[in-house]
Amino acid sequence: MVKEQKEKLVVIGNGMAGCRAVEEILARDPERYDIVIFGAEPRVNYNRIMLSPVLAGDKTFDEIVINDEAWYADNGIELVSGDSVIAIDREGKELRSRSGRTESYDRLLIATGSDPFIIPVPGHDLPGVITFRDLDDVEKMLAAAERGGEAVVIGGGLLGLEAAHGLFLRGMEVTVLHLMPTLMERQLDEAAGFLLKTELENRGQTILTGADTAEIVGESHVEAVKLKDGTEIPADIVVMAVGIRPNVRLALEAGLEVGRGIVVDDDMRTRDPSIFAVGECVEHRGLVYGLVAPLWEMCKALADGCTTGATGYRGSVTSTKLKVSGIDLFSAGDFSGGEDCEDVVMRDAARGIYKRVVLKQDRIVGAVLYGDTADGNWYFDLMRQEEDVSDIREAIIFGQAFASGGGALADPNAAVAALSDDAEICGCNGVSKGSIVSAILDGSGTLDAVRGCTKASASCGSCTNLVEGLLTITLGEDYSGEREVKPMCGCTSFTHEDARRLILEKELKEIPAVMQELHWTTPDGCSSCRPALNYYLLCAWPDEHKEDPQSRFVNERLHANIQKDGSYSVVPRMWGGITNPRELRAIADVVEKYDAGMVKVTGGQRLDIFGIQKEDLPAVWADLNAAGMVSGHAYGKALRTVKTCVGSDWCRFGTQDSTGLGIKMERMSWGSWMPHKFKIAVSGCPRNCAEATIKDFGIVCVDSGYELMVGGNGGIHLRGTDLLCKVETEGEALEFCAAFIQLYREEARYLDRTAPWIERVGLDYVKQRIVEDAEGRSALRDRFLHAQTFLQKDPWAERVAGAEAHLHQHLAEIRPFAAVGAE
Repeated sequence: MVKEQKEKLVVIGNGMAGCRAVEEILARDPERYDIVIFGAEPRVNYNRIMLSPVLAGDKTFDEIVINDEAWYADNGIELVSGDSVIAIDREGKELRSRSGRTESYDRLLIATGSDPFIIPVPGHDLPGVITFRDLDDVEKMLAAAERGGEAVVIGGGLLGLEAAHGLFLRGMEVTVLHLMPTLMERQLDEAAGFLLKTELENRGQTILTGADTAEIVGESHVEAVKLKDGTEIPADIVVMAVGIRPNVRLALEAGLEVGRGIVVDDDMRTRDPSIFAVGECVEHRGLVYGLVAPLWEMCKALADGCTTGATGYRGSVTSTKLKVSGIDLFSAGDFSGGEDCEDVVMRDAARGIYKRVVLKQDRIVGAVLYGDTADGNWYFDLMRQEEDVSDIREAIIFGQAFASGGGALADPNAAVAALSDDAEICGCNGVSKGSIVSAILDGSGTLDAVRGCTKASASCGSCTNLVEGLLTITLGEDYSGEREVKPMCGCTSFTHEDARRLILEKELKEIPAVMQELHWTTPDGCSSCRPALNYYLLCAWPDEHKEDPQSRFVNERLHANIQKDGSYSVVPRMWGGITNPRELRAIADVVEKYDAGMVKVTGGQRLDIFGIQKEDLPAVWADLNAAGMVSGHAYGKALRTVKTCVGSDWCRFGTQDSTGLGIKMERMSWGSWMPHKFKIAVSGCPRNCAEATIKDFGIVCVDSGYELMVGGNGGIHLRGTDLLCKVETEGEALEFCAAFIQLYREEARYLDRTAPWIERVGLDYVKQRIVEDAEGRSALRDRFLHAQTFLQKDPWAERVAGAEAHLHQHLAEIRPFAAVGAE
């Protein structure tokens, strides 16, 4: 019996579309084709949409590989990598690669993706101009980031903002230039775009909208970007992220029909019945898609047509999420509206939440969510199913729990339970709810098992809660829920609390030891866990830990605050807001000597010197040190300021010496590194001129003593303090303050302010540890003062040659105050 010869399927493109199409074909009929895949890149197939986390340091290349070498071998696929196809001979049914190799085919699949668009301005071809499309681009950006300096990203769309985020986390000063007035204008309306811009600026990036690039300046390398209004922005690298174009060159030269992309029918077939196309290179029914979800749907339709003969692709409704840590953003459908559309909007400025749902004839046609994206999948499912929502019209903006009558306390898994089986859960890998449930029923009873079987939540992780919800719903009491508490980051299964406990138990004193002992999945960690571990080690072993400067934020490494123009601001400490002629003269001399742009009185009663150049920082520190001034730690996750009023010495309403107590507080606690910035204030009477009731630790002086307040903060999310207790003496106030700081230092998660920490653990718990347990309070105070003997160092003095004498003088003045808490 003669064995039937297989058809040969040749795929041009080893990217996400080409390999996903092959996966879908193999799932339907693994014996149908002999398969050869040509890839231009010299590597296996990887998840291109996860390049942003690689740039940011959250992932390694190995973690974003979709199909490793074993996959090709196991499925009998020949991979020709690093050899791009340069010509297609349709009549002879063969193609030719750059190396000269020829390959015949029975069926040909073109999955050439897209090419980045380069603005043809003068200087666009200078060394240092980089696109953001593949791993080679990421490696160029990482090499540039290692040298430091300034990056300009042209394009405020999805890719541009992710590139800017990654470069910023790598320590570069980043400016984003966007031609349109709204960031991500294709996905966001003006209101959501404004919130996004504000958040990115608050993080330290410079965002310029309405910025029209005129020229990239430089001779042998990029030096600056010049705008049409004459503005010139210094740049060591320029990232072009202004858009993509379908890569249609091969198809065009082969005589296939090409519009904006390679024109295909619902079977993903071109005008040549033997040639198919999928992905970003395709035009279907007049539309070209640049997102991943349509790609998955195209591949399914192609596989059906190539194996069972079924047809099915009818176009896609798209949704978008931004992969920037800490920013929740979701957009789907058409939010442009029109005369026959209605807008339903909810805005909560205090919480940074904005939701807009666009309705047309009682059906959702678009949605924009910022700050709270929990209902994004629900809105998207309703949109795809074209459901009539007239019955829930009044409640729809409040989300699925309210719309279904459950209210705020509804079952958190109800949302995912109500989704249809074909609702997409994992956008990165195109996995539906039905596929996940089937995998769970087939024995994948843990999150890791589901990830291994379906790849759901294995990439960016934003759908992990949905996957865990499906595990809970499907398995009920049989689900172990081993990941109900979220880990620190994707590099580990340990929580912040677990990591801190094990650092103490196992006496781990440097980051590599932690990662080795606790089996970190990413050998070098990421930008999320490394700063946290560095702090936890410092807090646990103040006299023995090994500091890792590269695991600190860039401002902490430079001991100054970076400003939008690339200069720095320097804030010397003024104890309790008190200064003297010597200090004022030193500040004035620095301002004149180094041509500072501005001197500003801060809200913490200090003077901030703006416009200092990076190369002048050591000299500025030396001059201020010579006048007896130390760093104000305005850049640090540490004690910032102790704000005071004049108190009983001068004010007719003052009940106690608030200024003197504030100075003692500051001399006791300055230099103490913490989970986040920490502010103290002492008001001399209940009139509260020092605003003690919105500080992390506040003291309000009264006739009979001192009211101690905790857990307040100003800013966007204003929170008033809670009353901890009332004490009678300064010594008690200092002792309680030291104990509170140490409890916060030892138990809060890194980047937690005192307000969310107290809300999580409860005020009663804090009172029990600080007020009711006198022995425990004394132990906390002693641990804090012990740590201060090692941590209370002026980084400016340490960075300036010959400044040691000044440092020792400051410490000699300060140390006596540290003992006051023991009175």
